[in-house]
Amino acid sequence: MNTPLTQADRDQLERRLHARHEALSAHIQAQLQGRTRAEHAREVLLQDGDDAPQRSADREVDFAMTDLETVELAALDAALRRLADGDYGRCAGCGTDIPLARLQAEPQAALCIGCQSAREQGRPHAASL
Repeated sequence: MNTPLTQADRDQLERRLHARHEALSAHIQAQLQGRTRAEHAREVLLQDGDDAPQRSADREVDFAMTDLETVELAALDAALRRLADGDYGRCAGCGTDIPLARLQAEPQAALCIGCQSAREQGRPHAASL
């Protein structure tokens, strides 16, 4: 059985969540330079030069990276909400305590390893049945 997080653990993980949130938000803002995704994509496509196929590929990579970063930012927001609500460190799937080592590796984790594995395999976790 996993043990609940101590207040010191929570404080340390909260600092990490805030730091990653700030860094990721700053990176997304710098990448888009205050423009919307569509405006940024249009600018990449309209750049001078004869490398239109490369610009198209660059645009797709930009979109993919922004999508991944946006998903991570949402996960960080959700983790910070769980902290504020007192639910942080409990698996959203089965309700058990998420091991500290997992949260140290991925502070925004909402699921224990068993539930995360089950979700990735498309099946319910045995502990949640």
